[in-house]
Amino acid sequence: MERMQKHPLHFDFSGRCIRIAKASSGQMINDEIRFQRVRLIESDGSMIGVVPISEARKRAEDQSLDLVLISAQADNPVCKIMDYNKFKFEQAKKEKEAKKNQRITEIKEVGLKLTTEEHDLSYKTKNACRFLEEGDRVKVVLKFRGREMTYTTRGYEVMKQFAQACAEVGQVDRDPKVEGRNMVMFLAPLKK
Repeated sequence: MERMQKHPLHFDFSGRCIRIAKASSGQMINDEIRFQRVRLIESDGSMIGVVPISEARKRAEDQSLDLVLISAQADNPVCKIMDYNKFKFEQAKKEKEAKKNQRITEIKEVGLKLTTEEHDLSYKTKNACRFLEEGDRVKVVLKFRGREMTYTTRGYEVMKQFAQACAEVGQVDRDPKVEGRNMVMFLAPLKK
């Protein structure tokens, strides 16, 4: 015996979607709307008012468009007559555009020691400034080894010196703080 697969989309002869499974956004359309009365918005954006659901469905069907539930509040459900496929396409296009324009900031790490020489310190400062210019945050970690833990005040001085060297392109986002055997400070790029 051959089993029939149930397809979630059903189309009438005009090609218009008359019943569709709930969209990923959770919006209900056409026959899925179960309210007795809805506040109806016409396809051109004009407000029709509160009408029975059968009349709203008939208006949408006469225009060969879909009835889409916009707001599902129990006392005041709002529906709009629109082309649902076009609406989904526009939403996907907006999301894609927003994702494209989004800048993800990364946290770059620069490691120091109390005994870091002047040349190494200037090299690490140059790298940190480059990261800040690119728009990334910088995590500065100063590691204490052995008996260096007794000289945490010197660590604060090194961190202050490092922050001053990066002051043209960045600012201290989180002040230096001792965490275990490390001292951590965050630098953020200057606002433009």
